[in-house]
Amino acid sequence: MPMLEKLDLTKTLSKSEYKEKIMELEPKIGKLQRECKDLGIPVMIAFEGYDAAGKGVQIGELIKALDPRGFEVHAVKKETEEEQMHPFLWRFWTKMPSKGRIAIYDSSWYRKVLIDRFDKKTKKKEVADAYRSICSFEEQLTDDGMVLIKIFLAIDKKEQKKRLEKLLSSKETSWRVSEGDLKRNKEFGEYEAINEEMLMRTDTEYAPWNIVEAVDRRFATAKIYAIVAQTLAGKVEEVRRKERLRQFKEEEITEPEKETAQDKKLTESILAKADLSLSYSKEEYRKRLEQLQKKMEKLHGELYRRRIPVVLGFEGWDAGGKGGAIKRLTQKMDPRGYVVHPTASPNDIERAHHYLWRFWVDMPKAGHITIFDRTWYGRVMVERIEGFCTKQEWQRAYKEINDMEHDLANAGAIVLKFWMQIDKDEQERRFRARQENPDKQWKITDEDWRNRKKWDQYEEAVNEMLIRTSTPDAPWIVVEGNCKYYARIKVLQTVVDAIEARLKEEKKKR
Repeated sequence: MPMLEKLDLTKTLSKSEYKEKIMELEPKIGKLQRECKDLGIPVMIAFEGYDAAGKGVQIGELIKALDPRGFEVHAVKKETEEEQMHPFLWRFWTKMPSKGRIAIYDSSWYRKVLIDRFDKKTKKKEVADAYRSICSFEEQLTDDGMVLIKIFLAIDKKEQKKRLEKLLSSKETSWRVSEGDLKRNKEFGEYEAINEEMLMRTDTEYAPWNIVEAVDRRFATAKIYAIVAQTLAGKVEEVRRKERLRQFKEEEITEPEKETAQDKKLTESILAKADLSLSYSKEEYRKRLEQLQKKMEKLHGELYRRRIPVVLGFEGWDAGGKGGAIKRLTQKMDPRGYVVHPTASPNDIERAHHYLWRFWVDMPKAGHITIFDRTWYGRVMVERIEGFCTKQEWQRAYKEINDMEHDLANAGAIVLKFWMQIDKDEQERRFRARQENPDKQWKITDEDWRNRKKWDQYEEAVNEMLIRTSTPDAPWIVVEGNCKYYARIKVLQTVVDAIEARLKEEKKKR
């Protein structure tokens, strides 16, 4: 059933009723903001609705109840040049509140399927994928504990026209009315259908829409206050209840589950199939390295000219050769066009956000290359094994990661992930060589030796990771690494082949 069709837009509130409700709700919202801060609950409030429905006015009313030190308001307009060079959700990942803070959006990520769609900036073929990305984005955030309040302000065509004309009648306010506003009023029916579809497709259990009848501004303000208060109160109680359960719940003892066909698939060892005897002589290595680095130098320039972003992720065993492979890959590239991010344990700021936030922030813009020396896959390896996240969190991470990589690829990025594979004996040999070399002792730590004792656990986790997250959009490449020469050449050759294949595709399109 359509969500906008049968709205009663005649709802009103008298001044006395309004004052009574606001006096009750305003201190309640202020208290809930403080409780969210204390409990580390992040909050996002997205305002959507028709032009002149009063988003700015209602945001102004809402923040009267809030401590200004704990929130930020983002006005979402046309994408900047920088934003256009990233996936469309990038600018919202970079504007995400940390735990305990509130972010309010005057228009939001829905612009892509609303105004941009109406203006034909979002092509028909992009709409379905945009909805998939939006729903995935919202599910990831709410699964991680975000409170997401979505508010749609509804008015009718007649009221909208009256408000636009009033704005146009004064020099002080006429600048606020754009040609697009007037066009959407003229073609109100078509734009209403686009909004109706958006509401139906994105009204989910984890992120429902709150439709606010906004003809009477007092009624709209009071309803928004009530929505925010009720939602925040529900989340605060949920978090406290979970904390009480965590403190008192005993570990459940369950019968071991029967192994399914899917489980058997996940226990297959992809790593065991790697032929670690593959090697190159020093002479072969030098010859191929020179050829491939020259190609890479040229291709890097082509990527920049054609505005193709590249995301390369490196994972592997400690001492597996990630650093050496990255060094040879970048040796002849223009340093202005790439960046290498070494990923360490998250700092306090990073821990205060969704685990993917720090990687989204560092994704390359069009034409640039970003290389991650260790990646977002820490979630399903070290965090899984060391107990830094719950079983539920690492299990859902496979889909979250696949969705992120799909968004990157869908925005035009080449995404490749390398697993640097060596055997246990080779790792021990390299560890000992590092210990004996004063110039390389910094590379070996007690933690490396501790991780080695969990080799079998890591091997199981890595095999599952490779099976669940190697996709056409973002394939895993297992690099046979016992011979460093062979590993470095395979990485370079794979990157060169992928770029050449993309450039060939681009040429066909022209």
